[in-house]
Amino acid sequence: MRPPYNITPEILTLISTIAESVGVINAVHLLSPRAELRNANRIKTIQSSLEIEGNTLSIDQVTALLDNKRVIGPKEDILEVNNAITVYDQLEEFDPFSFTSFLKAHALLMKGIVPSAGKTRSGGVGIVKGSKLTHLAPPAKMVRSLLINLFTYLKKDKDPLLIKSCVFHYEMEFIHPFADGNGRMGRLWQTVILNRYNSVFAFLPVESIIKNRQADYYKSLSISDQGGNSTRFIEFMLSVLDEALEQVLTVRQTPLSAADRIELFKKTIGKSVFSRVDYLSQFKKISQATASRDLKEAVKKNIIEKEGDKRTTKYNYL
Repeated sequence: MRPPYNITPEILTLISTIAESVGVINAVHLLSPRAELRNANRIKTIQSSLEIEGNTLSIDQVTALLDNKRVIGPKEDILEVNNAITVYDQLEEFDPFSFTSFLKAHALLMKGIVPSAGKTRSGGVGIVKGSKLTHLAPPAKMVRSLLINLFTYLKKDKDPLLIKSCVFHYEMEFIHPFADGNGRMGRLWQTVILNRYNSVFAFLPVESIIKNRQADYYKSLSISDQGGNSTRFIEFMLSVLDEALEQVLTVRQTPLSAADRIELFKKTIGKSVFSRVDYLSQFKKISQATASRDLKEAVKKNIIEKEGDKRTTKYNYL
């Protein structure tokens, strides 16, 4: 059963601008950001998502934990960050359409924090702000069937994956399937879904934008709850994604290094055998001599192996 929402003119406009931005990113080879940018955005993602949930660790402390350095802070906060680091390091391994993969992610994210990590809740749950109950989640006995229906929608519905990722995020928060960790799981799984749409989304500072617009985030959830559909939340989340892509495109980009090109080409070619001509077809602005140097250096570093000689030369990734 398709969750209730409407496709508004604002949603259509945002889908179009997001698609255009992704196209530009693909065209100028920003699909695989430089290692420093990936790390910086991953740190912001982890710190921001957990700060929304009350974690007190700073960007510097999260950075230190990522570098395996000792950090002084609340034990549970440190555990939350270490768990999140583990999960985001495995982002590529999660199947966005798998209920089992979803539960595995929760188990890793909440390991040692709640006894029921990786399991749906067994009791009722509500969200209270101040003295007011703002959301009463469906009964525990309905959770599993609601999630299975949601994953069926995600896998089979014909609407764009961008929209479905937002719908999933909202519906997961509405169902509130876990005793704890629902907020961070909703944001994480939307990233997992978007990573299937285009891998640039794995490295966008989406969580930090949500943190900066936290009041609007919760307001859009509330409006969608009151309206009985996720339309307002879809509009909000698409605007966040649009802003995140705009940030990537407005940051001054330094030219790709040989290592960047070799890493990016691996995602294009996979395990296939390729030639220098194939490599040049991906990077049209470099010379034949530069391509030869790139490939020679990659062979030297045991990243690729070379077979044949001169015109018969072929390469493949090890």
